[in-house]
Amino acid sequence: MPCKSMLIFTKIAELKGFLKQIKSAGHTVGFVPTMGALHNGHISLISISKKASNITVCSIFVNPTQFNDKADLKRYPRTPEKDAAFLEKAGCDVLFMPSVEEIYPTEKKETYDFGYLNTVLEGKYRPGHFNGVAQVVKRLFEIVEPDKAFFGSKDYQQVMIIKALVKQMHSTIEIVNCPILREEDGLAMSSRNMLLSEEERHIAALIPKIMEVAKQLALIKGVDEAKHFVNKEVERFEDMKLEYFEICDVDLHEISKIDPSVKAIALIAVFVGKIRLIDNLALN
Repeated sequence: MPCKSMLIFTKIAELKGFLKQIKSAGHTVGFVPTMGALHNGHISLISISKKASNITVCSIFVNPTQFNDKADLKRYPRTPEKDAAFLEKAGCDVLFMPSVEEIYPTEKKETYDFGYLNTVLEGKYRPGHFNGVAQVVKRLFEIVEPDKAFFGSKDYQQVMIIKALVKQMHSTIEIVNCPILREEDGLAMSSRNMLLSEEERHIAALIPKIMEVAKQLALIKGVDEAKHFVNKEVERFEDMKLEYFEICDVDLHEISKIDPSVKAIALIAVFVGKIRLIDNLALN
């Protein structure tokens, strides 16, 4: 039974008190954790949650512990009033907007072992990032205690990390992996897109196009040809810098050739100007 209008909480105790009443009435809770600067990709998660749950909770919290680059944290877009209006219009039931002090009353020191996931792709290039993600997601899960939590698959590796975290927590929360939403020109929706200049935004739109050509090359000529193409294509643009482009199986182990019987995924991280963007594409 959804709320008549969206409720906004900033304090953990008040949110937990409300959700206790909801759950005692037998209602299920869906949860969409975000860092704000919301776009239609986030709203798609709200829509999926609303269909799968009686009450949908969205959190907005820019988590400092997952930024290994402090300049990136300072630069991260914050639009709380716009976000709240966006969520209200989308029919979100509850918005949780805590302060850093509310989430982390003491310094967070716990560390998590996610095995090889900490050493490849995002784990390799953003040391400490996934430990920060795990810290805040665990904290939010303990506060909201949702039945289901919804995440976008643009952050493919992050979803794997969160599923591993839920296992480590011995939790029954169901993690729902939701499709990537894209702009009309194909660019994956991201809060960081709003930080791009007009010229950078045009360049960023090349990322999905490069990925699509690389996919065809990987399938026809092989993985090495696809990687060579991506490197050369990105080098053509002064404002683009490739951090990684890899082709992996669904468990994120690198593969050297495409086996039709094994699902494969291409993943990329590229800087456009100072803004780091990621994307991925299923190959078969």
